[in-house]
Amino acid sequence: MEPNYPHRQLPSTIPTMPTNPQTPDTSFLPDYLTDEQRNIITAGYEHSVITAVAGSGKTSTLAWRIRYLLAQGHDPNRMLVLMFNRSARVDFERKLQQVCDQSGLAPPEIRTYHAMGYRLYKRFVREGYLPGFSDKILTEQEIGYQAWMLTRRLAPEDLADEIRRNKKDYVETATGFIDLVKTCLSPAEIVFEELGYSDKHKYLIDLFHSFEQWRKSQGRISYADMIYEPVMAIHQNPPLQRLVGNKMDLILVDEYQDTNEIQHLLLRYVAGDRARVTVVGDPDQTIYEFRGAKPEFILRRFSDEFESPLEQTLSYTFRYGHQVALLANHLICHNTGRKDVLCHSHPSTPATRAELHRAENDGDEVLKILQSHSPEENNQTAVLFRVWSQSVPIELKLLARQIPYRIDAGKGALFSREVQAMTALLMVVSGRIKQLPDSDRLDIARQILRFPHAGLKEPELENLAQFLAGFGESWHERLLAMDFDALQPMPARKLRKLGEVLAQLNGYKGPVAGLIRIYAEHTDLYDGIRSLALTHDSAEERIDTIQGFRDYLKSLDTDAGGALDHLKALKQQAGAKADQGVLLSTIHRTKGLEWPVVIIPGLQEKYLPYSPRPQDNAQSLLESERRLLYVGMTRARQALHLITRPVSQRPHLDGDQGPSRFVSELCYGLSHELGSHLDEHLSSTEVPLSLSHATTAISIRYASRAGLTLEGTEPDHDSDLMEPVWHRRRVTHTVFGAGEVVSEDESSFEVRFDNADTLNFSKKSAHLYFTAST
Repeated sequence: MEPNYPHRQLPSTIPTMPTNPQTPDTSFLPDYLTDEQRNIITAGYEHSVITAVAGSGKTSTLAWRIRYLLAQGHDPNRMLVLMFNRSARVDFERKLQQVCDQSGLAPPEIRTYHAMGYRLYKRFVREGYLPGFSDKILTEQEIGYQAWMLTRRLAPEDLADEIRRNKKDYVETATGFIDLVKTCLSPAEIVFEELGYSDKHKYLIDLFHSFEQWRKSQGRISYADMIYEPVMAIHQNPPLQRLVGNKMDLILVDEYQDTNEIQHLLLRYVAGDRARVTVVGDPDQTIYEFRGAKPEFILRRFSDEFESPLEQTLSYTFRYGHQVALLANHLICHNTGRKDVLCHSHPSTPATRAELHRAENDGDEVLKILQSHSPEENNQTAVLFRVWSQSVPIELKLLARQIPYRIDAGKGALFSREVQAMTALLMVVSGRIKQLPDSDRLDIARQILRFPHAGLKEPELENLAQFLAGFGESWHERLLAMDFDALQPMPARKLRKLGEVLAQLNGYKGPVAGLIRIYAEHTDLYDGIRSLALTHDSAEERIDTIQGFRDYLKSLDTDAGGALDHLKALKQQAGAKADQGVLLSTIHRTKGLEWPVVIIPGLQEKYLPYSPRPQDNAQSLLESERRLLYVGMTRARQALHLITRPVSQRPHLDGDQGPSRFVSELCYGLSHELGSHLDEHLSSTEVPLSLSHATTAISIRYASRAGLTLEGTEPDHDSDLMEPVWHRRRVTHTVFGAGEVVSEDESSFEVRFDNADTLNFSKKSAHLYFTAST
């Protein structure tokens, strides 16, 4: 929903930059600054938008810009620097202090968005525009408790048992939804539709309104309200726009690609018509869309609403070398929602080795890489995943090989509910439950009856679990002896299936991975997970966790008893908290960070890009996923390892996780060859450089900036380019003609043809009828 902004009128007198009769003194600027940095530091008094690539030294540049402005006579009390969080503010304060040290210049105040919003909130209370509130800000625990109480009261009855079992997930969903509504002007109903939740979760809309009623009745605010409430008040009360605006001459905002609508509005209202605003960010690094961030604010909205700003760039990176820069440029150039800024490794930046590994198993390849490192190198290595479920087989292999690691969230794979439920199954099938006390057997019985869920109400499920726990063996016989006619049809069917599969697996001596496959198929485990999941993504991640666990067990080549002995030893290791070793994390959690060595497994269809939902906009999803991979790759300083699958000559059918479509976009062979040449710091020459790989527009631009001319070569028809036709934006059908791929799921894709027809096609037969269009 577009906000209804008041018409902007320029003030009759626009403040001008303080002038000196002499040329501004820039002798205090350090010699190491690039021309781009100097141009930004010494820019005139006007709005500006700065696109800064990863590792471009923007913090230092902004600090010198502020010192330059102070030296020109600008009043620090009329300057405002906005940071996104407290740690960024502290880091910038430290850098600015270093830059201004011994200059005698007083620095301006540096605030976070929340701190600025909080000040305005208190002022609006004094002015009578907002009601008073308690200074005791709502804690996460208080918000979570209210969200839990409202979830239990408002959610559908058929979700009640699932909600009680998975309290943490449902509380996080509720609190996340409340916060997300407060990042924009749209009502809760619109936000719910945009998130793509199923109808059974529509209670979240009522939950939001009920939470707000409770909060306001208690006179309490959350951190989200510090921005949301004052911005809504300004938006609805024109007098407040005059009250808060035009108090600053200069405003500088960092990380603007992470801006959401409420933050953008706050900046606009505070700037008014007086302040000249500089925003800095990189639209290619917008990866927090799930928090309301949108690249459109730095790409379009700022320029539309702040009078033709000066556009500047920081295009040199001081973090990674030419190989990674070329890979990143080749990848991200396929996005349309971006600025055409070519990231270039600065001549002073050390080389970064980039390797593309083709392997059937990510875990084995990660082990191979880590085992070639010293323990000290592994302490400086990060393995970055698209989703946590990818980490399961890798974490278990690290435990088995006793390679130290740290995990960036939760307790790890062995403590996930999926792995614990599968371990409970192994206890039943192996007959080891007879050695357990009744209390432990009760816990195992509960897990078996809930995974998949037996369809019983919670009191009935608890009674059945206690009944089974009274026996140390033959649970299948107890289940099959039940009076199924006395039950509702669904639980009767599910319990009969459970009894039958446990009978089939009783005394099973085959490979343990086969045992899990049989159990999942015969109990419809995966369909059960999907039917109760909050979202499509959470369902697929839970299923992937089970499959990752099964894949690890497959490598053990043992039965249920042997697997249990092995898992017990691993769990003892995993329980010891490690403070060193390889870091396991997700790409989303690593924004702004860097490591000497980065490993990114899972460059395959399903993970990067992540499997789309049928209702997802295919093009928008791909652009978002490209940005995510771009951010992950640009965390590396010394070495980057990308792990993909071997090239397949056959079409990608259901379940075939072939190489990611992004692999061909990376132009790895060309990027590695040209990057290696540039890493040697050879002097430029008038003789064109001949490469064995076909050149691209990106490589020609990149080489030209380094003083090299590339000699064109014939395409080598690299097998990486043999990708499924539905990965192309434009396709041609033998009957229907040309069209554009608009969406896809695991088994099919949809094409909007130029004649306006939109049709769905199976991926299995696509190669018979489609060719790629230009």
